[in-house]
Amino acid sequence: MATLPNLQHYWLPFTANRQFKSMPRLFKAAKGNYYTTIDDRTLLDATAGLWCVAAGHGREEIASAAAHQLRTLDYAPAFQCSHPLAFEAAEKLADYMPKGLDRIFFTGSGSESVDTALKIALAYHRITGNPMRNKLIGRERGYHGVNFGGVSVGGIAGNRKAFGNGLAGVDHLRHTLDISRNAFTRGVPQDGGIALANEFEQRITTLHDPSTIAALIVEPMQGSAGVVLPPAGYLQRLREICDKYGILLIFDEVITGFGRLGTKFGVDYFGVMPDILTCAKGLTNGAIPMGAVAVKTEIHDAFMANSAPNAIELPHGYTYTAHPVACAAAVAMLDIFNSEKLEERAGSLSSHFEQAAHSLKGLPFVKDIRNIGLVAGIELEPTPEKPGARAFATYLKCYEMGVHVRFTGDVIAISPPLTIEKNEIDRIFSTIAEALTSLAKEGDAGLDISQYLKNEQQWAAHQLEIQQQANLE
Repeated sequence: MATLPNLQHYWLPFTANRQFKSMPRLFKAAKGNYYTTIDDRTLLDATAGLWCVAAGHGREEIASAAAHQLRTLDYAPAFQCSHPLAFEAAEKLADYMPKGLDRIFFTGSGSESVDTALKIALAYHRITGNPMRNKLIGRERGYHGVNFGGVSVGGIAGNRKAFGNGLAGVDHLRHTLDISRNAFTRGVPQDGGIALANEFEQRITTLHDPSTIAALIVEPMQGSAGVVLPPAGYLQRLREICDKYGILLIFDEVITGFGRLGTKFGVDYFGVMPDILTCAKGLTNGAIPMGAVAVKTEIHDAFMANSAPNAIELPHGYTYTAHPVACAAAVAMLDIFNSEKLEERAGSLSSHFEQAAHSLKGLPFVKDIRNIGLVAGIELEPTPEKPGARAFATYLKCYEMGVHVRFTGDVIAISPPLTIEKNEIDRIFSTIAEALTSLAKEGDAGLDISQYLKNEQQWAAHQLEIQQQANLE
């Protein structure tokens, strides 16, 4: 029997801790498109870790760069000092960004990137003589990380209800999911985009007065809410409205950046340019925590032009901003993108991926299928009084069958590494199909999670025995 760590002390994020510790799902290694579990089983990674491992696991180029940097310069102060690799990483990322988004502020995560972008937007209006522009607009079902700014502009109730009011002066647009009109759409839905965007002007700007709104933040594709796509023309119309009223448009590309849609960024896929762009995840292939905010040159230059000589233009930053090891990993990852053209590879696989995803139509419980690039969301019919139970059971069944998927609410979300092969794509969706068929045969018994992962349950029981014995001693 494999040796388990002591499970007592670690408080897992976004996890039902009691349930997890009764059935611990632990990875001990990863290579390519696969994880190795603690009991030496191989799992196909259908989620790119957590949307972040674009180039596959265990990339030697990144590991070597990070190891070399640790031995050379493990840390440098981020305030009033820096190191050459920070500027090299910023230059490479600026070159990778859509043209014009070429001033880079580094952070430690997507959550930090969002809060940084919101603060830049507020400070920009203040420094350019418009301090009354202090309201922020997000969107229902939006996910912008877990810091107070991101939670406030985010629109997922479960992420907000435990933490009080959040930031003042925040409102939200309606989300774009309309299953009654756009169920089983392949790619971007064609209906309703302009009308949804026009609500921004008709409702939000009327309620608040557009001269008081600093920024609108949206994900080009809403990932954590269950793969919600913008209908045709929606993002373009939002851009027009923001331009009309002098509102900054922020794209949160923490998920959609770095090839996920078959292009470098959602900006490139949809042909819409924001004023500020946030990213993280794929920037270092998930190997080292890092995020970034890219802003238009003129926004950056406004801070430089309107600040007093020798003044700190933006009083904001983190201890680990442009951490040397993270910069080394980012440079190595951007070199991989440049040499392997992973975005183009993802684009070339997207048609096969779409066909495989939509092959699930007609299977038990499948309510809707949404896809774009190498992302798919399979929405399941909810179980009465047990929201998310069917998706969780599907996740566990797939895990047993050797495929790691992600569940969010009643949606199974698929976002494999961009190095995925066609036969592996087929395996992902055939496994989901088998899991759903099995659940349908088992009925209510299929929702009983105690029937899954018996080995993991035995380990947990054994670990508990060890802890109890230690307490007695």
